[in-house]
Amino acid sequence: MSVALLWIVSPNSEVSNSFGFLDSAREGTRLLESSKIPARDRGLACHGRLKKGKKQKLGYSFSNSDLGHSYMVNLGLEKKGKFPVFSSMVAANPAGEVALSSEQKVYDVVLKQAALVKKQLKSGEDLEVKPDIILPRSMGLLSEAYDRCGEVCAEYAKTFYLGTLLMTPERRRAIWAIYVWCRRTDELVDGPNASHITPTALDRWESRLEDLFRGRPFDMLDAALSDTVAKFPVDIQPFKDMIEGMRLDLRKSRYKNFDELYLYCYYVAGTVGLMSVPVMGIAPESQATTESIYNAALALGIANQLTNILRDVGEDARRGRVYLPQDELAQAGLSDEDIFAGRVTDKWRSFMKNQIKRARMFFDQAEEGVKELNAASRWPVWASLLLYRKILDEIEANDYNNFTRRAYVSKPKKLLALPIAYAKSLVAPS
Repeated sequence: MSVALLWIVSPNSEVSNSFGFLDSAREGTRLLESSKIPARDRGLACHGRLKKGKKQKLGYSFSNSDLGHSYMVNLGLEKKGKFPVFSSMVAANPAGEVALSSEQKVYDVVLKQAALVKKQLKSGEDLEVKPDIILPRSMGLLSEAYDRCGEVCAEYAKTFYLGTLLMTPERRRAIWAIYVWCRRTDELVDGPNASHITPTALDRWESRLEDLFRGRPFDMLDAALSDTVAKFPVDIQPFKDMIEGMRLDLRKSRYKNFDELYLYCYYVAGTVGLMSVPVMGIAPESQATTESIYNAALALGIANQLTNILRDVGEDARRGRVYLPQDELAQAGLSDEDIFAGRVTDKWRSFMKNQIKRARMFFDQAEEGVKELNAASRWPVWASLLLYRKILDEIEANDYNNFTRRAYVSKPKKLLALPIAYAKSLVAPS
């Protein structure tokens, strides 16, 4: 299951070899051993290789008795924001011990990320961007690294790329770097070399992530992200959690309930929101709490990934995967066999209506947070939200046949949505 990024990616091309992950490992070793490259510049010297082809898709409360679950119940943790901060309920196991749900575990990460931003704001540091601390001889390589990230974003996420052009140069370059790292990570398990990826390979990718956070990037594309995390209050945990989502894809193809599925959606998509908020920035006039804005960014990631799952039911089934809550399937009188058979029945339609209702509720929650972002960052996020949400409309228009018909938003509808997204981006926090 591909990562549901905050932006729109046209599902018509594919990056080979995980953006050069396998080749760059070999090439990086050769280049790093070369005495012709100064030691402090070697981390910027290696280039990931790209090959055009078929794009890989990518692609974040309420009490809902219809779904048989209670999600994100307001615990009154924050009262200053204009909309509540949500957390999940805790449950007691048979032994009487308190067990945290997936939502509470994720919310703990949200609080940590928000605290990083609040700490910097209180210290009086410039949240926009820290000054470059880089040697002149490396400056050209670093600029080239960011340019390469921009080229990848423009090639594989055209709509989002256009939106980033409204951001300040520092913000858009940083977002490009985050985008490319997320895409490379996703390609490890969903790209053309996915069959060769093992848990050990993901462990090496995580070690490489830790190195770039320490200022020791392995290749050119890593160098751009390494520079980004040095400038903005971006924490490593969401990046590690995304890698954990890739590990799940290697070993898990069923999810017992929505609690399990929620954690997976956080790993592979909600993390993108937590990575991006420090870069996109919060509007100076916003009166919302930092935690609530992060929670809304998380909700957008969850919504996008749930939409991906509902769109790709047939495609995933052909790979032996079912990303739908098993208990809810059973409650609807359905099973994996019905999915593999691809039968659109009244039971399936009823089940899908509830799943779409849940995804829309996450989109609703996300909308509150988009309004609070820095004005220059709102348009690409609004575009993502509106266009991804329209995929749910297309599933309905296909009479819930997501087995053999792929729901997609036509180009004319995309073009009509962009000015709407831009108009929404002009509305300041009230």
